[in-house]
Amino acid sequence: MVRYSDEFKEQVVRKMMAPNAKSVAEVHRETGVSMGSLQAWRDAYRGRGLEVAADPNAPESWSGATKLAVVIETAGMNEQELSEYCRHKGLYPEQIAMWRELAQAANEEQGPLTRDQREQLRQEKRRNAKLVRELRRKEAALAEAAALLVLRKKVQSWGEPGDE
Repeated sequence: MVRYSDEFKEQVVRKMMAPNAKSVAEVHRETGVSMGSLQAWRDAYRGRGLEVAADPNAPESWSGATKLAVVIETAGMNEQELSEYCRHKGLYPEQIAMWRELAQAANEEQGPLTRDQREQLRQEKRRNAKLVRELRRKEAALAEAAALLVLRKKVQSWGEPGDE
């Protein structure tokens, strides 16, 4: 069994960290370390609170910190560099633009609601409550209809009285 130093483990895990996150399979091919060991090291670093990228094939499931790291990394890129970066990472420029907008919106100051906004919110809550009540009523009616159909089939399977 091969023993790896803590420094080596850290270097390998850093390859899986944002912003240049590589998949476990890529790091396995580069280093020759087993995929199970790599996954265990990655999970151990996550357990310590360090940000290790999620599945590179599903960027929408990445954490906010990883997405922000990508936004920061691509901030100074021109269109051609951004396109090349996206091809390399398996992303779309639109995803990065959306993440940038979300990061900017999160930092904007949002004051108290105006009277019109409060009234609109109140109306939406009422409408939502009404729709929930209607949905429950329809679900109950559907369940009742299904029960009646099951009972009808049972009665038919027993046969009508006098059908002997």
